[in-house]
Amino acid sequence: MFKTALRNVLSHKGRLLMTMLAVVLGTAFVAGTLVFSDSVSTALKNSLSHNYDKVSVRVENTAAGSDRRAEDNNSGAKPLTDATLRQIQALPGTASAVGSVGGFAGISDPNGNLIGGRGDTQGANWSPGADGSDSRYPMAQGTGPTSATQVAIDQRTAQKNGFKVGDSLRIAANGPVMQVTVSGVFTSDDPQLSSGGSLVLFDTATAQKLYTAPGQYGLIDALAKPGTGQTALEQEIQQVVPHSDNVTLHTGAQLTADAKQQVEDGSSSMKTALLFFAGIALFVGIFLISNTFTMLIAQRTRELALMRALGASRKQVRRSVLFEALVVGFTASVVGLGAGVGIGAGLKAWAGSGGNIPAGGLTVTPSTALITIAVGTVVTALAALFPALRASRVAPVAAMSSNEQPVSQKSLVIRNTIGFVLAGAGVGVVLLGVSQGGSSGRMPVALGAMLVMLGVFVLTPLLSRPIIAATGPVFRRLFGVSGTLAKQNAIRNPRRTAATASALTIGVTLITALTVIGTSITHAITQQVTANMKADYAVSMQLGFPVAPSLVSDLKSAKGVTASSVIDSQYLKVGGGQLSVSGVDATSFDQLIAPDLTSGTTDAFKQGQLLIDADQAKSRGLQVGSSVPVTYPNGTTGSLTVGGVYPKSDLLGPAMLSEQALAGHTTAPYNQVVLVKSDGGASSTNEQALRDATGLNPLVKVQSQQQMVDQFSSIISMMLTILYALLGMAVLIAILGVVNTLAMSVFERKRELGMLRAVGLDKRGVKRMVRLESVVIAVFGAGMGVAIGTFLAWAANGLLKADLAGLSTVLPWGRLALFIALGATVGLLAALWPARRAARLDILGAIKTD
Repeated sequence: MFKTALRNVLSHKGRLLMTMLAVVLGTAFVAGTLVFSDSVSTALKNSLSHNYDKVSVRVENTAAGSDRRAEDNNSGAKPLTDATLRQIQALPGTASAVGSVGGFAGISDPNGNLIGGRGDTQGANWSPGADGSDSRYPMAQGTGPTSATQVAIDQRTAQKNGFKVGDSLRIAANGPVMQVTVSGVFTSDDPQLSSGGSLVLFDTATAQKLYTAPGQYGLIDALAKPGTGQTALEQEIQQVVPHSDNVTLHTGAQLTADAKQQVEDGSSSMKTALLFFAGIALFVGIFLISNTFTMLIAQRTRELALMRALGASRKQVRRSVLFEALVVGFTASVVGLGAGVGIGAGLKAWAGSGGNIPAGGLTVTPSTALITIAVGTVVTALAALFPALRASRVAPVAAMSSNEQPVSQKSLVIRNTIGFVLAGAGVGVVLLGVSQGGSSGRMPVALGAMLVMLGVFVLTPLLSRPIIAATGPVFRRLFGVSGTLAKQNAIRNPRRTAATASALTIGVTLITALTVIGTSITHAITQQVTANMKADYAVSMQLGFPVAPSLVSDLKSAKGVTASSVIDSQYLKVGGGQLSVSGVDATSFDQLIAPDLTSGTTDAFKQGQLLIDADQAKSRGLQVGSSVPVTYPNGTTGSLTVGGVYPKSDLLGPAMLSEQALAGHTTAPYNQVVLVKSDGGASSTNEQALRDATGLNPLVKVQSQQQMVDQFSSIISMMLTILYALLGMAVLIAILGVVNTLAMSVFERKRELGMLRAVGLDKRGVKRMVRLESVVIAVFGAGMGVAIGTFLAWAANGLLKADLAGLSTVLPWGRLALFIALGATVGLLAALWPARRAARLDILGAIKTD
C-alpha cells in the first residue's frame, strides 16, 4: 500500500503542485518569521554583550529625570552627587568611575521640525578623564564639548543630516531652544544608536542643569580593578552611596542579563504577532489541501474500491492516503524552510539597510527547522484526514459502480445542525461580550468570533446553493448558455465550492474587520475634533511634556492670535476618588471650545461652575445644580456646583473648570496643550507665526484641526497597510486554492467538456464558462467575508466604546464594494489557466475519457 501511495504521489505531481505551493508559502512565512526574529535578537544581544564591558557596578538614581513635582514630594529621594562620585573613585576596588546624566534632546531642522523619532533622540554628558577623552565616546572628528554653547553628535546622525564640526545647531531638551556649535563627532557601540537613534553630548555642567540639578548625576558606572570581582565591588560601593529607595545597585553581569531579557521579550512579542499571521496562512492552506485530496480521491474512487475488493482494509486505504499527505507535506515543508531562510535574510537586510538593527549574521536554529517541517507536515496530514476517512468508508461495490458517491442525507443533516449550533452559540457569546463591554467582554467576543467563523464554514455548503442559484437569471441574461452552465457547475458540488470559497472568506473577513474598525475610530476622532474644537490650532509638546509658561506667553503674543488658552490638567479629590479637570480660560472659552451640552449652559462655566461629562455624572450621581465637595491640588477644600453636562469626549476630558476658579488652588500649572484662535483661520502664514513665536522649537508641535485628523488617519492607514501585507499571504494561498480547484475540476469534467464542444459550444464559450464559475465562487467567498467581518467589527467597536467616546460603527461602503470587486478580479485571474486548459481539450479524446 505504501508503494502504491508513493506511486500515486509521483503520478499526480502536477495536481499536487498547488497543494505543495500552499504548504511552501505557509511554512516559508513561519520559517521567515523565526529566522528574522532570531537574527534580530541575536544581533541585539551581541551588541549588548559589549555595552557593559567597562561597567562592573552601576549605581542608579531612579528619581533623577522624573517629574520634578513628584520628586519634590518624595522625601526619601536622595541624589547622587559629585561627593558620591569621588567616594566611589577612592574605593580600594575601583579602577575608575564616571557619572552620567541624560534625557531627551531634540535636534531641529531649518524649519523647526524635530529630526528623528520622538523617543530615540537623547542627550547625555561628556565626561573626559585625565587624558581629555571619554572612553565611552571616542571622537572621530573634533573634540568634546567644553561649554554650554558646544555639543558633540554621534557619527551616524551627523552623516545622515550633513552635520560637521563648526556647524550651528538648535537643540531643545525641555525648555527654550539652545543655539549651539558642533565641537565634535563621536562613535559609539550603543545599541540605541545602531538601532537608528541619535545622541547629543553636552558638557557635564550643562547636562546636569538640563536633566537633574547642578552637581547631581542620574547614574554612576564603576569599573573594578583587576582581581576585584563585580560582587565585591558592589559590596564596597554599598557602604558609601546614599541609602534610599531611589538608589539601586546592579552589577555589569546583571545589567547585561536584564538587557538581553528585554531583547528576548521584545523579539518574542514580534515573533508571536508574525506567527499569528503565518498561522492564518496555514489555516487557509488547510482548505486547499483538503479540497485537493478530496478531489484526488474522488478521481481514484474505482482504484481504491478495487484495492478494497482485492483485500485491502479500510485502515490500509486510510494509511495510504495519509502517507501521500505526509510525503507531500514533508517535501513542501523542506522547500518552505529554504524559502523561509531566504525571506528572513531579505527582511534582515532590509531592516539593517535603514540602520534600525545592529549588523550581524543570519541565525537559523535547529528548532526553527524542526518547527517548520513539523508544522507543515502535520497541517498537511490533518487536512487530508477527513478525505482519507471518507475514502475508507466507501463500499467496494458501490465505489466501482460510480466515480462520485452521493452524500447521505443523514450526514448533511448532522453537518447543518452542527453549523447552526456553532453559529448561533457564537452570535450569542459575541452579543454577551458586547453587553459586558470593556476588557471583561474581550474573551467572550473572541470566543464568539471563533464559533461564528467555524459555524459559517460548516454551513457554507448549505448557504452556497441558494445564494449562487440566485445569480442564475442574471448570468443567463448576460452570458447565455455559458452563464447558466457556470452557475450549475458552481452549485453541483457545494462542499467543494464551500471549501474553495471559505479560503478566501478568511482573508476578506479579517481585512474587512480591520478596515471597518479603522474607519470607525477615525470617524470618532474626526467628530470630536471638528465638533468640540473652535480653535484653529492646538499647540503641545513632544513626548507629553507640559508647555512651559514662557511658551504660553510667547504664543499669546504671536502675530495674528485673537484668542488663546491653556488646557491645565489638574486632579481634584471628589468623594474619596480623583477627578481629572481641564482648566480653561473663561474669557476665551466660547471662542475656542464648543461642548455639546446635554444640560446646563456655558455661562455657568464662566461663573466658576463645573462642566462634567455624562459618564462621570452618572457614576457619581450628579446633575446640573448638584453641589460637589472637592479637595484642590494644594490641599485646600471647597464646593463646586455642576453647571453643565456634556457627552463623553476624549478631547475635553472628564470635567472642565475655568482657570479663574482654579487660581490659588494649585501647586503648579500643568499645561497640557494651548488652544489658539488666529485671524483668518488656519493657514500656512499663521502656523509659521506660531512656530516663529516659539523660536522654532523642535519640541513644540503646532497642529490645525485638519492636521490632527490627518495625523491620526495616517497612523491608522499605516497600521492597516502593514496588516494587509501580512494577510496577503493568506489571500495568495486562497487564490491558489481557486486555481487548483478549477484545474482539477476541468480534469474531472473532460468528457463533459468534450460533449459540450461537440454539441456546439465554442472555445470562447468554454473559457467564459470556467471564468464565470471562478468569479461566482470568489464573489461568494468575498461576500461572506465582508458580512462576517462587518459583524465582528461591530462587536469590536462595542468593546472599544468604553475607551473612545463617540465611537460607532461606520461602514466604508466604497471599500467594502472594492473588496467584493477585488474578489471577482481574483476569481477571474485565477481562472485564466484552467479556462485556457479547458478550451484546448481535444474533443474526441475528451469524449472517450472514462
